[in-house]
Amino acid sequence: MFDFITEEHRMIQEAAREFAQKSIAPIAAEHDETGKFPLETVRQMGELGFMGIEVPEEYGGVGMDTLAYVLALEEICKVDASHGTIMSVNNSLFCHGLLKFGTEEQKQKYLVPVASGKAIGAYSLTEPMSGSDAGTMKSRAVLNEAGTHYIINGRKSWVTSAPYADYIVLFTMTQPEKKHHGVTAFIIETDKPGFSRGKTEPKLGIRASATSEIIFDNYECPVENRLGEEGQGFKIAMTVLDAGRIGIAAQALGIAEAALEASIKYAQEREAFGKKIGQFQMIQQKLADMKCRVEASRLLIYQAALAKMESAKTGRRYSLEASMAKLFASETANYCAKEAIQIHGGMGYSKEMPLERYYRDAKITEIYEGTSEIQRMVIARQLTGLR
Repeated sequence: MFDFITEEHRMIQEAAREFAQKSIAPIAAEHDETGKFPLETVRQMGELGFMGIEVPEEYGGVGMDTLAYVLALEEICKVDASHGTIMSVNNSLFCHGLLKFGTEEQKQKYLVPVASGKAIGAYSLTEPMSGSDAGTMKSRAVLNEAGTHYIINGRKSWVTSAPYADYIVLFTMTQPEKKHHGVTAFIIETDKPGFSRGKTEPKLGIRASATSEIIFDNYECPVENRLGEEGQGFKIAMTVLDAGRIGIAAQALGIAEAALEASIKYAQEREAFGKKIGQFQMIQQKLADMKCRVEASRLLIYQAALAKMESAKTGRRYSLEASMAKLFASETANYCAKEAIQIHGGMGYSKEMPLERYYRDAKITEIYEGTSEIQRMVIARQLTGLR
């Protein structure tokens, strides 16, 4: 159907589907219930190459493209969005940032272990009082007198995978008077003095994906661990988020597909008033609308993936395509999960079925890596050229 999807793409998609069904599906509900981080299956994902799909082989990845990444991520998220979140952060936010902006030494030291799944990467931009408005962040990095280390102090929040991360791409202020132009990026080693983890967040959904605060108390970061130049942090953060939004769109698509497939099956089996409920027009309308939104989301995601691949050659930003995909797919996931519960009635509300988990997991896709409101702002600014 899509001539840009090759046999190699289908192979990694099938591998992800098989792994998700055999290894993740049996444990997904338990990990959602307990909130336990699925370290064993995450390591297995690394061994299979899912933690660094777009990273070249010389840096520990499998050297495939963005289409391969979204196809694999979609299959993982159809079974469990928590595993997909961990995979997405590792690929899009950590690996992509180092691959695009890191030095050769940084790639060898940090990208290789994370892309191969031997270590876990994370990304930290948000603070307790600073989300999308990165120019107001309170954390600070000050260069010491010798010019060898930055001394970092502050608290960051909502850091996905932080409780288990070995390395974190951190964004903090070096020149606060310049606001977002004063943000600088650093690679943080989490086993060094001055770094600690705060409370793990008790989340509504994606509960097996551990999220916590991180705290810096006179943490000494070597100058060679600065990612890019001083003041380039905001540009790096936004560039990386473009890639991350494509991953979240694929995650949302996986959730939406799972909800749709469960609803079709139930509509074919459940009887009421002497008929299969799939024979009733109101159920048919729900299924038709869900299917249209799922397929529209898929096309927007493929468009964004292709735009990212083209960007590697031309340097053109793909913010518009990424934001459209993320916005529409995330709202589709929430719509489909809600309608799936309605179609299933009381059973959809029960923890005996995964529908309520899809519903809880879907919500975050409208929030992280830029809320739906932010995506609409990005899209409108791209259209009008106005700021």
